[in-house]
Amino acid sequence: MTRKSGGKDALPPGVGDPVTGCFVALDFETADQGSDSACALGLVKVAPGRPVERLYHLIRPPRPRILFTWLHGIAWSHVADKPTFGDLWPELAGFLEGAQFLVAHNASFDRRVLIACCQAAGVTPPALPFFCSVQLSRRTWNLTSNSLPNVCQFLGFSLQHHHAAADAEACAMIVLAAARERGALGLPWKPLAEPRRSLS
Repeated sequence: MTRKSGGKDALPPGVGDPVTGCFVALDFETADQGSDSACALGLVKVAPGRPVERLYHLIRPPRPRILFTWLHGIAWSHVADKPTFGDLWPELAGFLEGAQFLVAHNASFDRRVLIACCQAAGVTPPALPFFCSVQLSRRTWNLTSNSLPNVCQFLGFSLQHHHAAADAEACAMIVLAAARERGALGLPWKPLAEPRRSLS
């Protein structure tokens, strides 16, 4: 199936299409309920005809109390001497160069964290379409659960869940597996709607 050019729902060539476009899969782990509390980030960059690129960082969050150690295993002692998101931003922005879209599993969460961390650091969030691999999985395989562990088990991928590098890698593999199954430009997904602007 080929996406029609023009029309209200048309996307630029390559956007949303891992067969012809460059994308970055990403995953954040957070320290607390605050969206600005990223404590780890994994990035996987996939471009046709080029080696896969990977980037992983532990991040010092803005508050020392880490509530979700039980989930991801990251404690304050692991990140106390790590760079902040703002410190890392030049490297992260360079890694994103050339990407035509972003993907995450449960993308609304990761986009919210990305925007909050960028705002806290005083930098502009990347103006890239953001796609969700949960939506892609749901429309491709009709599984009873589209959680990251369940999709990976279905596809035969190993997963160290809640490790940002492993989750980002799994997200990228899901996108590529769906593209192989559905064929070029046959992915039934749309980017997330633009976030609502604050009135303040």
